[in-house]
Amino acid sequence: MTVIYIDADACPVKAEVEKVATRHAVRVMMVSNGGIRPSANPLIESVFVSDGPDVADMWIADRAGAGDVVITGDIPLAAKCVEAGASVLKHNGEELHSRNIGQVLATRDLMQDLRSADPFRQGGGKPFSKADRSRFLDSLERLVQAAKRA
Repeated sequence: MTVIYIDADACPVKAEVEKVATRHAVRVMMVSNGGIRPSANPLIESVFVSDGPDVADMWIADRAGAGDVVITGDIPLAAKCVEAGASVLKHNGEELHSRNIGQVLATRDLMQDLRSADPFRQGGGKPFSKADRSRFLDSLERLVQAAKRA
């Protein structure tokens, strides 16, 4: 049975996940360190893990597997989930899979090294847009349909 796991801390697409999960009657595990209001939707389960670096990520990585969908912007977590056979989707709708995760992980590591070498090379990426939200919805719909068929 397909489960959607959300790395819920700072996730901008929780409402979209709930919408798709409800349409397909798919269970959602919303994992965070706390501070997120639980949903009244019976398909959405809030999981609160202890504070600490990567505790929520480890919880998801230990459970996600083939047929599951993981929503995260955390590239190392995505790599672990892809290795376990789960489908992984970033908040902007970009799917991470065995064919691209190596390159995405290498780019992330390179950018991290560049930022640490140059204190003036800081700041976030581009802002989250309506197009990102729409692309995410389309991608999630496609992944959930594929997971249910498998």
